Amino acid sequence: MVAPGYSHIWDCCCDHGFLGSNLLSQQAAKNIHFVDIVPELILKVEEKLQQFHSNSLSTWKTHCLDVAKIPFEQYEGKQLIIIAGVGGDLMSRMISDIHQRYPDINADFLLCPVHRQFGLRQKLIEYNFSLKDEILIEDKKRFYEMMLVSTSITSSEEPLINSVGDKIWRSNNAVQSGIVETYLNNTINYYRRIQQADNEINVDQIISAYEAVIL
Repeated sequence: MVAPGYSHIWDCCCDHGFLGSNLLSQQAAKNIHFVDIVPELILKVEEKLQQFHSNSLSTWKTHCLDVAKIPFEQYEGKQLIIIAGVGGDLMSRMISDIHQRYPDINADFLLCPVHRQFGLRQKLIEYNFSLKDEILIEDKKRFYEMMLVSTSITSSEEPLINSVGDKIWRSNNAVQSGIVETYLNNTINYYRRIQQADNEINVDQIISAYEAVIL
């Protein structure tokens, strides 16, 4: 889902740096940035990059800092901010912090939350992000929604973000159809368990939204 044309790609919460390293190998952008708040992780990433990518045609740089404190204004050109491997609530806070610091930032976000996707989508809708693409994948019996969104609407044909997703529910083969159906059932059951566990948490609206999905 990483298209060509970006000047800077930010692999946020990069952990061991596998994603950014893969993008370096593909020369996905002129500049690849590795960001994590944990010093030990960034040191290990730096060592691996020096060992395996010292002659890379793309420029790489590591940053040990909070995602919200990335100085985006110091970098020119089209930027892609990738956030993956964290929950939707934390991801929402990161995006809110970036949005508050840079309300006029022109960037794309590639997001892959591990859970709480509904709340994240609501936050993206609140900020009027546009949807470029979204897919649903299954890996090792876990499901992931991946969303490529933008802070700016560049075309009237770009759809707005749906709070439960739209394209992710479409399938063109039996395998994907099974993945979609299982994921929808799992999601509805997840919120029903929340509803049963704590009556003070109102998730009726969320359950109704997912029950209205037509496969």
